[in-house]
Amino acid sequence: MATTGGRFVVAAPVAEVHAFFADPHRRPQWQSSLRRIEDVSPADPGVGQSWVDVTAAGVRPRMETTEHDAPTRWAERGTWRGFEAWLGMDLAPTDGGTEVRWEMRLGATGPGRPLAAVLRRAAPYAIASDLRRAARILEHPPRL
Repeated sequence: MATTGGRFVVAAPVAEVHAFFADPHRRPQWQSSLRRIEDVSPADPGVGQSWVDVTAAGVRPRMETTEHDAPTRWAERGTWRGFEAWLGMDLAPTDGGTEVRWEMRLGATGPGRPLAAVLRRAAPYAIASDLRRAARILEHPPRL
């Protein structure tokens, strides 16, 4: 699985950014393909927390937090049938708030391999767009 990634700065404190990404309940706010999440266990974010992403396309990957070193590192892995994806983030304080460096990997076994190759090319653009949306939410939280 080839790794690709990027970086961005969000005008919010590191701890707040980490908590936002580590909470699967926040995902439908910023992940464009996601309709809802289900089966979160355990309730508190941390290594081993798992949930199911329910996507608009009907794909339902099982997600799991694989790294949770608050407030500087967070990563997840998702699996669905023969597909596996991984997203990791390193966070660091900067003058503008928090610098986020992200990496992703995507692969598949069996008949899904050709589709995974296509998705590997498109996924970084979708992830970057979703992360920009998350940054806007963090910088301008909705008022209740």
